Amino acid sequence: MIQQLSLDFRTIAAVPEFYRQFASRLNLSSHFGNNLDALWDAITGEIALPFQLTLRHFHQHADPQQFSALISLLKEAEKETDGAFRLIIK
Repeated sequence: MIQQLSLDFRTIAAVPEFYRQFASRLNLSSHFGNNLDALWDAITGEIALPFQLTLRHFHQHADPQQFSALISLLKEAEKETDGAFRLIIK
């Protein structure tokens, strides 16, 4: 069974809120670092795969550019895991 998480970017104003919701909704440890390294470690080692992350309303966000490094990392994780981690942007 594929584990799934959907985050609504109408409720995510900035990168720190993305990390907070991601860690909270997945019950990651309180030691989650709220940075790209911690996100990579979570996806490639802490979260059970297969896993699908959907970013809803991302294209309607007032400042999607602030998430560019984060999106790049998520796309790289798709490649690194041979698609066991899947990113969907709506």
